[in-house]
Amino acid sequence: MHRAEISTSAPGAPLLMNAIWRTVRSYVLWQHDRGTLHYDIMVTLILLFIFLSPRVINFNDKPIARDPHPTDVIVTTDGEGRLVYQVAASAITPGDDRSVRDQLLRIIEPISGAVSIVSYDVVRDGKGRTQGYKVVVRRE
Repeated sequence: MHRAEISTSAPGAPLLMNAIWRTVRSYVLWQHDRGTLHYDIMVTLILLFIFLSPRVINFNDKPIARDPHPTDVIVTTDGEGRLVYQVAASAITPGDDRSVRDQLLRIIEPISGAVSIVSYDVVRDGKGRTQGYKVVVRRE
């Protein structure tokens, strides 16, 4: 009695799959020498991934938004070695000279330590609105 076997795959299909898997395995294990066709293909695939993946994949790599200090203090020096602080008007509630000096000291002392205010000037815009305070201090 003769048996007939029916094959659903084309002749040579297992050999073709083996060859493909061997090639993929050699790419993964980086088994090709420089200057060969397969080496150039691997390098090209890597470069394509590097340059094209940011357009397709969202890596969520945006810079962190840095908010300025809530008091918006800028520190500079004058020619005499004194520190000059520019404090935003939004950090100070208007009042008499003593209360403004106290508020300015509360903002400046955590930044620079014990200081005394030599003088301060109100910085105004063209319409006369208070923009900030320019404070000259001396370290104690």
